[in-house]
Amino acid sequence: MSILYPIIIQESIWKFDREAWIGIFSQEKSNSGFPISSNYVIYTGMGIGTLLTGILIFLARIVDVSLGTVRTISIVQGRVETAFLLGFVEVSVWLAVIASVMDRVKEKPILGVFYALGFSTGNAVGILLEDRVSFGHIVLRIISPQRSREMAEQIRGLGHAVTTFQGEGASGPVTELYVMCRKSDLKRIVALVKCIEPDAFYTTEKAGVAGK
Repeated sequence: MSILYPIIIQESIWKFDREAWIGIFSQEKSNSGFPISSNYVIYTGMGIGTLLTGILIFLARIVDVSLGTVRTISIVQGRVETAFLLGFVEVSVWLAVIASVMDRVKEKPILGVFYALGFSTGNAVGILLEDRVSFGHIVLRIISPQRSREMAEQIRGLGHAVTTFQGEGASGPVTELYVMCRKSDLKRIVALVKCIEPDAFYTTEKAGVAGK
């Protein structure tokens, strides 16, 4: 009887939630002589159906949260159309996820864990996505102690406006070059700067609304 009892439990779990892993595990343990109650098996069992649902919730949360992160950045940078489109898709996905989770999370608390993990991962993915897409403008500040004039001419030759300011550094006079450019052009400009003056120091910051 100790062998047949978990088999009956496993069959009930099969109907309840397909191939419950804990049901298979309980059968093996009972064959070894360890008793397991049916309540424990049904409460902790996470079958293939629950696992697939959790993965879908996890992936959907990554999509809507990462879109929300990019949407927030778009609002800060003044891209109204992009923010509108991303907001529509984000809320649509979020509603679909909520509809799937709220009715089942009391029966299967593990779905709440997938939901939370998707939210946390989505924030990181959104930041990485924004860096990869490389849209928007940034402000590039270059500190040049020697070859600022040549550097400014070369950058202007690439089609970017350059404003220069005179300053004083620890080792003497320096020139600051203020450049507003697209994020996608940053690597090319920095490569040019390092080619002209390898010791030049530069910083970048995100620009808000860029206009003339």
